Order: sequence, then C-alpha cells, then structure tokens
Amino acid sequence: MSGPATPDEAFMRLAIAEALRNHGLTAPNPSVGCVLVRDGAVLAAAATAPGGRPHAEEQALAAAGEAARGAVAYVTLEPCGARSAGNASCATLLAQAGVQRVVIACEDPSPLASGQGVERLRAAGIMVETGVLAGEAEFLYAAWIKSLRSQ
Repeated sequence: MSGPATPDEAFMRLAIAEALRNHGLTAPNPSVGCVLVRDGAVLAAAATAPGGRPHAEEQALAAAGEAARGAVAYVTLEPCGARSAGNASCATLLAQAGVQRVVIACEDPSPLASGQGVERLRAAGIMVETGVLAGEAEFLYAAWIKSLRSQ
C-alpha cells in the first residue's frame, strides 16, 4: 500500500487530467498537459490545443505571464527541443520564462524531442526530473509512439 501522494505526484496528476481533456483531438501531435506551480499554488494549466497547436507549455506560460518566473512546470511529455515550424521550442520558452524546475512524466521519442528538450532545459540551468508518474501517463502516448515507430 502506498502512502499519500507527494506534491510532485499531485501536480502531475493535474497535468495528466489536462492532457486527457484533448486526448485524441490533437493529431498529428500528442495531447500534453502542463501545470505551472509556484509556492504550492497552481498558476496556470493547459493542454495541447485541438489540431496540435499551440502546445500546452506555450498556453500555460502565456496564461501565467511573469508569474512563471521561479515556478515549477509539470509536463506529461518531455517538452520539445525543436519545432518543425521553426518557432521557439517549448524547452526554450520554459527557459526564457525563468521556470526553475521542470518535472516530466514521459520521455518523448520523436525526432523533435528525444532528449533534446531535457538537454536544453539543463543547459539553461533548470532542474529537470523525469519519470514522475510515467506509468500513469504513458497510455496517453501509446498510439502516438506506435505511429512514430511505424513511419
């Protein structure tokens, strides 16, 4: 029997709930949930928009504004490290916003992430933790990962 959820687990569950809102509506991108938290309070929460853009992190950062500086971002899938459209990646946007820590459930095997997002965050001096509730979030990405591997 497990004990009470840690704050990281509780906020990641909120991010998973966000991702579920648009699950199946975001192709060709997966549905990602992002929750920004500072001092134990949720600043903003977002999911990838239907059709795949804007990404969850972009929306949450826009909603939080300057309050994102010093916050913790809980993201269900590794933030992108590059963008197919050439826009700033989510990892870059999180760094520019001054987020101090990023907690990630699942790694992203796509060519635009695949460790690049984590590398960019760490290079910017941001603490990164991966695998938080990965077992609870991985179902969100099973079909998407299968399609990536079949291409």
